[in-house]
Amino acid sequence: MVPPAFLWYWHFVGREPWNRPGYGDTSMSRSVGEYLDDAVAEGWWQTVTPLGPDTMGRRHPPRPTSKRCAAGTPESNASSAATEVGRADGYGRAMTSSPRDDLSALIRSLRGDGSFASRRSAPTRDLSIQVDGVGELRLPVPATQARQLRLVARPARYGHGEETILDRRVRDTWEIPRSKVRIDKRRWNRTLHPMLDSIRDDLGLPPGSSLDAELHSMLLYEPGQFFAPHQDSEKGDRMIGTLVVMLPSRSTGGELVISHRGESVRYKGSASSLSFVAFFADTRHEVLPVETGHRAVLTYNLHLKGETNATVADPALTSAAAELLNRHFAHTPEPRWRGDREALAPADRLVMLLDHQYTQRGLRRSHLKGDDAARVEILRQAAEIAGCQVAIAQAEIHETRECIEECRPRWGHGRWSDWDDDDLEEVSEDELSVGEVLDSDIEISPAADETMRFDPAVSYAELAEATPTGELAPYNSEYTGYMGNWGNTMDRWYRRAAVVIWPLSRRVP
Repeated sequence: MVPPAFLWYWHFVGREPWNRPGYGDTSMSRSVGEYLDDAVAEGWWQTVTPLGPDTMGRRHPPRPTSKRCAAGTPESNASSAATEVGRADGYGRAMTSSPRDDLSALIRSLRGDGSFASRRSAPTRDLSIQVDGVGELRLPVPATQARQLRLVARPARYGHGEETILDRRVRDTWEIPRSKVRIDKRRWNRTLHPMLDSIRDDLGLPPGSSLDAELHSMLLYEPGQFFAPHQDSEKGDRMIGTLVVMLPSRSTGGELVISHRGESVRYKGSASSLSFVAFFADTRHEVLPVETGHRAVLTYNLHLKGETNATVADPALTSAAAELLNRHFAHTPEPRWRGDREALAPADRLVMLLDHQYTQRGLRRSHLKGDDAARVEILRQAAEIAGCQVAIAQAEIHETRECIEECRPRWGHGRWSDWDDDDLEEVSEDELSVGEVLDSDIEISPAADETMRFDPAVSYAELAEATPTGELAPYNSEYTGYMGNWGNTMDRWYRRAAVVIWPLSRRVP
């Protein structure tokens, strides 16, 4: 059992107030934290974990970090990408990396040839749009026609789980019903089809594949209107991305901001030409408030035809990955605590979490996005060399992290001060600092085109990650405030593709 003092001090509200000079017994010659550190060093907490306070309650060890590398190339060479040094536990003691940590570093260093977003421009000559009640749009869209579009539009809704919601605090824009919009496709395809080929190349999809664009909506943004950060739902098994065509207009603000894996790009429209912005559907994006003028756009669902399988893999990287797989299946992991049952023998499989999110029916080897395709190919060829089987899976991840309110109530001697039930308000995530992982669980299920079945629970000893989950955006989150003896935590849910690998000589896990 974890002593309550340790739990409260390291993961709730103890550290800051308990270490203030004069807070506790004035006869104490040192801070509370120093006394607790001594207790841990003496082995009082040994039944929980030998790795120090920062790992309390984790099912997984501290995640490694790695510098990003240029697109299409490993960070350096196979040997350096597969080695991490200088890691330490909570007390500064040196820790050796495990084979799965080294494999994570190697896979993390691989980048595909494309980007998560693309921007191109084209003249307006081939785009002819008729809108019922407005007539043929002039390009750039003049203010008079923008006002007419507003009269035939309706407030735009957005998807939230299984629901479609109208909430102007999240999405404030006007949508012109598709039934009122007619585009001369014969003319428009002269520009659209070559543009889709260029977008395919920008996103790093193979030349043998192609993209189809399905009109989803026409939108109008007026001053002050916006769309908060969100992620598009994939509206079909073959949907891979979104295309936004910004019609030319004279306006300021309203930039489209797209973010993925810690990177962010910002695009604005043109006053004279069409702007095409495409991105993978699982990337988070937002439309900043329009400041002056108006912004009219067409949005399309991008559907993939053909396959995204990578065919060329660096032989040196493949050999390094195969060697790490062999080491992983022969390596007994370090115990996290005394009696750790997951550290009694080498793991029977490896589960490598990829970066992109897919629908359950849309996840398949032939339709992987971005860097996922190149990484899966390296792992597939490495597994073949190492005598292993490979399957693609959907991973559902739930993390509970410690959470600190930026302006939280103060802790007094045995009671809350400055906290009145009548004053409680909902806390936004912007007011919170999210810290260490307190608990985590991962379950996997086979992709749509897989025939293998395996144990859904993933243990820490078999887990590897192309990118640490904490660097990605969750699809759902929930804050639990202080509840006396528990709470002040952030629960986050993620969905990622995964590669499951196991030796052919062992039973299918």
